[in-house]
Amino acid sequence: MSRTPHHPTREQIELPMVLDCLSDPIRLAIVYQLAQQERVSSELRCSDFSALSGKSNLAYHFAKLRDCGLMQTRVAGTNRFMRLRREDLEARFPGLLDAVLGSAAKDADRLPLLPECELVEVDRK
Repeated sequence: MSRTPHHPTREQIELPMVLDCLSDPIRLAIVYQLAQQERVSSELRCSDFSALSGKSNLAYHFAKLRDCGLMQTRVAGTNRFMRLRREDLEARFPGLLDAVLGSAAKDADRLPLLPECELVEVDRK
């Protein structure tokens, strides 16, 4: 049994699914935090988001983000590392992710974001 979670191919990513997924404030906050972290390191661990919600609730949101094609998950030992699928999203829907992130940045004070000190500035490969 493979521990690698299923990810849709680039061609399987559908706009209605992406937009529906981003309509949830927790999932939008996760995507926003992943985008913010790209400047330092391309990945975050599941545990980096523990301040947002409980484990089971976060697992649900991570699965939704992965299933719609917004996020890639890599399993390494007992850790799961997540990153945005920026290249795939840009190829399918040019400018969409940047537009969403730009709008989220304007409303960042209303998103359930992690404190800056919780974003780790190390490469976890």
